[in-house]
Amino acid sequence: MTVDQSIPQPETETRPTDAIPVLNALADAILVIRRGGAITYANLAAEQFFDTSLAQLRRHGLDHYVPADSPIFALIEQAFASDKAVREFGLTLETPRIGRHFVTVQAAPIVEDPDTMVLSIQAQGIARKIDRQLTHRGAARSVTAMASMLAHEVKNPLSGIRGAAQLLEGALSAEDRSLTKLICDETDRIVELIDRMEVFADRPPKPREPVNIHQVLDHVKMIAQAGFAKGMRIREEYDPSLPPVLGDRDRLIQVFLNLIKNAAEAASRDNAEIVLATAFKPGVRIAVPGSDRRVQLPLVVSVQDNGEGIPEDIRAHLFDPFVTTKSKGTGLGLALVAKIVDDHGGVIEFASERGRTVFTVMLPVFRPEGAPK
Repeated sequence: MTVDQSIPQPETETRPTDAIPVLNALADAILVIRRGGAITYANLAAEQFFDTSLAQLRRHGLDHYVPADSPIFALIEQAFASDKAVREFGLTLETPRIGRHFVTVQAAPIVEDPDTMVLSIQAQGIARKIDRQLTHRGAARSVTAMASMLAHEVKNPLSGIRGAAQLLEGALSAEDRSLTKLICDETDRIVELIDRMEVFADRPPKPREPVNIHQVLDHVKMIAQAGFAKGMRIREEYDPSLPPVLGDRDRLIQVFLNLIKNAAEAASRDNAEIVLATAFKPGVRIAVPGSDRRVQLPLVVSVQDNGEGIPEDIRAHLFDPFVTTKSKGTGLGLALVAKIVDDHGGVIEFASERGRTVFTVMLPVFRPEGAPK
């Protein structure tokens, strides 16, 4: 075959390593697999999906991370046999390590090496996760606007109503004074609720500083074990090498105090256990609202309980204000948590099933001035 010399030819061939930055930028988990299941390469998304490193994936092979009866193996065999790319939608991939995921899987043979396959795993929850983050942010902003409105437009009239009731009280009979007392009591109750909502109102932010998240968790754990979680088992699964987060220590304490209190109230009565875990996952990124920037959120903190799980009918609105399963709850705790996490440039999500509910907070790390991004 002759080559048309009029068409410019590349001076050098693309090296295989040139593709690694591209593969690491993908949201889908990409694995390169040999016949028999040995893994020769995994991108960052695959490391994050299987919650392990490339070295571990290479050491153990696919059958260590995927159940033997998984249709993924049949899909790989079909692709090898047909020498064509095959795809399957809506597969359920469940392991004790990574939990349950609904995925789309594509297996594509590498033409130049018939014993090698590229496996692409797309978690169908990604789109839902992004939608949840936008919902959480919207809920936090709506509570902020409501708090500002209530503080300015409602508390002043309530003060007038209470004052008028107190003036009337002196001119009424003992029997009628019970009605003015009722007015005052109910007015005070509404003011107390508004005061609780005022924590959502936008205020000038405090100066941020590097915060050791483990010191925050230790402080919250001490409060919990001295009070609402007394006698409960609180287990720690910490990554001791975590860098600090740039934030407000007091507000972060408020976040995890709320989450641990909810976990303590939800935990199993027979064998109550709360698990606090931290990890560093460099593959987590999110778009910054109002800009084209994407920030890394590699610092991951999770709070897990072994309770009955969150009712299905409120999961979509769990971070909205006034949504609660507690008979005497106000439904403001998780809305406040979502706002504080959002103020720190992070995200919060949850996964729940009977016997296991996990709230996961992802935060950016502190980077000294001049440090590489």
